[in-house]
Amino acid sequence: MRQRKGRLPSRHRLFLIWGLLLVVGIGLAVRIAQLQILQGSTLASIALQQQEEKRPEVIARSPIVDRMGTPLAVDRLVYTLYGHPALFRQPIGIIAQTLSPLLDSSPEAIAERLKQQNTGVRLLDGVPEETARRIQQLRLDGLELVPTHQRFYPQQDLFSQIVGFVNLEGQAQTGIEAQYEDRLRDASSLPLETHAVAEPIAYQANPASLQFQLTLDSRLQRVVQESLRQTLRQFGAKRGVCLVMDVNTGALHALVVEPTFDPNRYFDADLAWLKNWAVTDVFEPGSTLKPINIAIALEAGVITPEEQIYDEGRIIIDEWTIQNANYEAAGPGGWLTITDILKYSSNVGMVNVMAKLPAQEFYGWLEKLEIDEPTGIELPAENAVPLKDESQFVNSTVDVATTAFGQGISLTPMKLLQLQATIANGGKLVTPYVVEGVFDEAGTTQWQPSHPQPKQVFSETTTQHVLKMMEAVVEGGSGKRAQVPGYRIAGKTGTAQKVTEAGIYGDTYITSFIGLVPANQPRFAVLVLVDEPLGEDVYGSTVSAPLVKTVIETLAVLEGIPPSSPQALGGRFTPEN
Repeated sequence: MRQRKGRLPSRHRLFLIWGLLLVVGIGLAVRIAQLQILQGSTLASIALQQQEEKRPEVIARSPIVDRMGTPLAVDRLVYTLYGHPALFRQPIGIIAQTLSPLLDSSPEAIAERLKQQNTGVRLLDGVPEETARRIQQLRLDGLELVPTHQRFYPQQDLFSQIVGFVNLEGQAQTGIEAQYEDRLRDASSLPLETHAVAEPIAYQANPASLQFQLTLDSRLQRVVQESLRQTLRQFGAKRGVCLVMDVNTGALHALVVEPTFDPNRYFDADLAWLKNWAVTDVFEPGSTLKPINIAIALEAGVITPEEQIYDEGRIIIDEWTIQNANYEAAGPGGWLTITDILKYSSNVGMVNVMAKLPAQEFYGWLEKLEIDEPTGIELPAENAVPLKDESQFVNSTVDVATTAFGQGISLTPMKLLQLQATIANGGKLVTPYVVEGVFDEAGTTQWQPSHPQPKQVFSETTTQHVLKMMEAVVEGGSGKRAQVPGYRIAGKTGTAQKVTEAGIYGDTYITSFIGLVPANQPRFAVLVLVDEPLGEDVYGSTVSAPLVKTVIETLAVLEGIPPSSPQALGGRFTPEN
């Protein structure tokens, strides 16, 4: 067969093709060697630097749990999705259209962001693992998923002011999260690595071996929160707080502040809701301070439990008029026992009781009770108000008189709870706390906070007398609405006028009730405060006492408190101030 003119023989063409392939292979080998051997360390360093620059360092944190082990704050794995348009093999419009349903964003918005730069476009933070896996399954070049720890609060708004929150940058902002930042950081977790979507999503971290446990009970907390919300709605009140404490140890079993917020969406919250006003805000307690003052007078020996005090109903001190809430309707109270003074919440009776105690000695008792000092609870921003200057107090008859019935002196709800616990536990000033400690998987204690030794401020004899008086308040006085059938409860109501910005008493009130249960040997103190309830019949007896009843009913079931007697309590209801 004759070969066509000008055409290379087949053997020559074969040699030419093999030669070209050999040159290309040698070129690729040289380039690979250059990249891996000569520039390998430099390129690896650049890649690592790019990965580190794309995310802040977020260290894993130990879970926070309640006293039953219910998780309150945990770490979860989420991803940040980045786009690198320079590496796309498909048009930006197609990429945006594909990602739109997964990112819950319009294709136009995604495309607009991707057009802003050629690489490192941050498309979405907090991508859940399931969504990240679906993105990975798309196998689109030019997308990158960067894993990170994110704090998650499964109980949502139930413990927000106590636990606090960690922001999206991994920084603890409030509550236990901020107060115990160092102890919550979990050093056992392994570093996170970034992943292109073409790679399988993998995450390796040692499971958290330690748990940060609180004394609070989610079951009780939830009942208290819902009941407090109902009370605020019923009376159109501004805000409220409910505290439940073991009077012998100081451990809080419930600490509810309303309004509250969801720490998972802290950025949507009103700034006023972020603070825990049970420890940050002070108020004038009103009549709930009267049992403390009676204990002072008994301990000082200026009165006896059986003594009678005359109640004029209205008196004038230093040109100031002080009267009982029911004076216009009932007039003078006449001769009252000390129990009756508490039972019917007589302001004038209290003024006459404390007038028996020298003013300087009264002031010394206020100092001994540490009214002007924080309780020491392990929550941030606890507040305390200094006492008035001693010389001012001693030389002002009206200051002594108003302090006798709980006005003109300010403290936090937590301080009032601490003081009331002294009546319940035999006279000891215990330190309230919410942190039980750090425990490993076997339940072994790894760390526990230390608390000061309880300070004895009253004798047990004095507190027993006051407990009986407070029990009479619930049996037949202003605290009747706190009765729980079959249970002996000691209590005291309070309705204090609030001071306006002009520094004078206005027409708004803060109502309160303290309940101690069981009265014969108290285990728990329950304090409720409701700020600025609206209506005509808004007293501690009508607003706060019924809520304490609900809390005690739940507490009795959860803690197994046996009833004191099978019979229901009885008595006559009397409004108080």
